[in-house]
Amino acid sequence: MFRPFLYMTKAWILVGMMGSGKSTVGKAVAEASGREFIDTDVLLQNRFGRTIPQIFSLYGEETFRAHETSVLKSVSCANCVLSTGGGIVTRLENWTEMKRLGIVAYLHADWKTLAERLEQSKRKRPLLDRTDWKEELERLMNEREPQYRQADFVIEVDQQDINVAAQRVIDEFQQREAV
Repeated sequence: MFRPFLYMTKAWILVGMMGSGKSTVGKAVAEASGREFIDTDVLLQNRFGRTIPQIFSLYGEETFRAHETSVLKSVSCANCVLSTGGGIVTRLENWTEMKRLGIVAYLHADWKTLAERLEQSKRKRPLLDRTDWKEELERLMNEREPQYRQADFVIEVDQQDINVAAQRVIDEFQQREAV
């Protein structure tokens, strides 16, 4: 019996350093594309009933990362934009899950852009809660860069207007889904 090919939509997943714009650009991508927006950090906060800094403070990074993996494994969306935490790439099993869910984009910003954005941000970043936070940011960037580069494609977001960056992300995702 002949069965017509059904077009399968994949999740659009955003990875990148803290401050790269995953949540901000992700919301704009979701709105412009008519997809649902999901943020793994929000899912974690809902699970614990606490903020990310509180989770880190009370339970530590290892517990946070274990729950981050659990949350990622529980996500089942095809027609969504999934914004992930900056450190989700540090666990190999998370890459397996992200590839299962869909297409992964790395939002890349240089150190100067990230430092400026993080300095202006009202959100506390637990891994940067220290006096030498800029040095720690640089260390984390250097450590994670090879992991981020495992994404299906890279979008440079330095000095990008949110809507311009979002449209570039949408264009790349749509191009890859059409293959």
